[in-house]
Amino acid sequence: MRLSARSAVDPFIVMDVMEAARAAEEAGRHIIHMEVGQPGTGAPKAARARLAAEMEAGPLGYTVALGRPDLRAAIAALYGEWYDVDLDPGRVILTSGASGGFILAFSALFDAGDRVGLGEPCYPSYRQILTAMSLTPVGLPTTLDTRYQPTPAHLDASLAGLIVASPANPTGTMLDRPALAALSQAVADRGIALISDEIYHGLHYAERATSALEVTDDVYVINSFSKYFSMTGWRLGWMVVPPDHVRVIERLAQNLFICPSHASQIAALGAMSPEGRRELDGHRAVYAKNREIVLAGLARAGLTKIAPADGAFYVYVDVSAFTDDALALSGQILAEAGVAVTPGLDFDKTRGGGFLRLSYARATADIEEGMDRLGAFFAGRG
Repeated sequence: MRLSARSAVDPFIVMDVMEAARAAEEAGRHIIHMEVGQPGTGAPKAARARLAAEMEAGPLGYTVALGRPDLRAAIAALYGEWYDVDLDPGRVILTSGASGGFILAFSALFDAGDRVGLGEPCYPSYRQILTAMSLTPVGLPTTLDTRYQPTPAHLDASLAGLIVASPANPTGTMLDRPALAALSQAVADRGIALISDEIYHGLHYAERATSALEVTDDVYVINSFSKYFSMTGWRLGWMVVPPDHVRVIERLAQNLFICPSHASQIAALGAMSPEGRRELDGHRAVYAKNREIVLAGLARAGLTKIAPADGAFYVYVDVSAFTDDALALSGQILAEAGVAVTPGLDFDKTRGGGFLRLSYARATADIEEGMDRLGAFFAGRG
């Protein structure tokens, strides 16, 4: 049977790393996981309790396509708390993970063949989803000088859209309010649609992240319960769109997804409760400690060319002094040190061979052990 040209997307290399790590563990080795882009914790206790109670109360049928009104209202209230933004709950749309949000956004905003800008390095699935939808991803090479974030100078009139992420995967860098405002004005001047990936909001270690909604309403904001809310496998996200786009998204969501998981929506209400939030803020405190351990360990190993780790739970490390083949290096680190890390090729196909991404979302004892092992590995190559 024939295959479409748009199905020829690249693999997600980190998944291959995870499989190699699993095979090593199955063979009896102790592996420290610093490749996984997800919290080492599960959904908060309050989330699990709320779902258990409602499951006993009755069946969980379809919700409306936009999601439960009480959860949409709770998310809108979060924007008031975190950003002092008065957000109409009617603009909040629940989605089947952030990935579902991107599919809806790309479907609503772009036509086949449109060019969409991505500041590289970036989350690789942007590129693959765009390709699978017959859209053209356009890499915008960024540098440490711009905190690995795109600037107005990266834009041109050929772009139909721009995706920004703050905090970003893989770098953890953030766009401050002036930088985000400048990008917002630049895309408006050029007629470019702006999509702001804010999935790592809530995970910051000094200044909080700025939401694009603080500087413009002419934006699609994508977020998720996967990272700060520690609900990766529940596959629930949300998007905020301009008021006149809500019905467009609703029609698409009705036909593409019917509705997000009802069970996940109930659990999310529990996660957003005061009890759930206290537990989640405790996770962030662990990440903050882990971040300091990773930064200190890299400094001891002489790996000082890193992206500013403002938020999320990643450090993006320049290892070009050791190799231009980070994929091979990550294999050596796994084989010799027993630490799983992600090569930068996932995030930047051109320059990623000189970078590694380290995740510090696991337990602190694991991160301490991982950095000891990495220090010993690189000491033998100094």
